[in-house]
Amino acid sequence: MLRDEIRSRMVAAMKAGNALEKGVLKLALGEIQTAEARIGEDLPDEKAAGLLRKLIKSNTESLEASTDAEKRATLEQEIAILDALLPKTLDPEEIAAALEPVKEQILAAGNDGQATGVAMKHLKSSGAPVTGKDVSAAVRAMRS
Repeated sequence: MLRDEIRSRMVAAMKAGNALEKGVLKLALGEIQTAEARIGEDLPDEKAAGLLRKLIKSNTESLEASTDAEKRATLEQEIAILDALLPKTLDPEEIAAALEPVKEQILAAGNDGQATGVAMKHLKSSGAPVTGKDVSAAVRAMRS
């Protein structure tokens, strides 16, 4: 489970004296545990990964707004630590290849939003690890 992976990496970071990694992992674990307390059961890895993506998005937004070089370097390290915990996702080219069976439906859709819906439905049913942003990019590329 992702929670267990975070916990073991946090212990390793503490033993190694890596305060930044320990802090980031402690925050991530806290987010997961808070969500688990709200629902009263263990959080599935998909939901836990979603929380990590939310933290990455927050750090990315802070990174884009920051002009301080030291703060930017710290945020980049935090993003890398969190990103390493996430399962690898398909890139837009791999997504386009996975969408070949439904290419005609995607091209026939009324707009990009509907086409992305068709693509997401197909990809989720096949269990493909994707992000919405990458699926949208692949769909736009297919439709252009």
